[in-house]
Amino acid sequence: MLYLTFLILPEDSSLSYTDTTSVAAPTETAPASEPTSDAIFALVLASLEDDKAEDIVTIDLRGKTAIADHMVICSGRSTRQVSAIAQKLLDRLKETFRLTARCEGKDVGDWVLIDTGDVVVHVFRPEVRDFYQLEKMWIGADGSSAS
Repeated sequence: MLYLTFLILPEDSSLSYTDTTSVAAPTETAPASEPTSDAIFALVLASLEDDKAEDIVTIDLRGKTAIADHMVICSGRSTRQVSAIAQKLLDRLKETFRLTARCEGKDVGDWVLIDTGDVVVHVFRPEVRDFYQLEKMWIGADGSSAS
């Protein structure tokens, strides 16, 4: 912001100004562009590792379906940990990319689905993950799609 002070001089009625700012005003930052699916994917993996998620499986969905580019499946040891992993991931997505992901199942904590648009994350309790065996739907017989 620039603050100006105007003084009226009685002798000749001319106007003058004095710049009262000592530093230049900060420039406005341009809005950030949309995050890439790879950037979201990297943040998801880092968040899951930081929160001690177990048995993290990643599946590359590019070329297989239009629902997302990546799927991540992991486990938490308890309903409390599953819910906490999901909440921390949602917080980090919002803080880093200003991205509000859709989330289902966080209140129950058995199976939480987080959909960022480009990356779909499933956080399970181990018993629920064993029951649904979601990885088998997407991983080929040679296992080449998962890491």
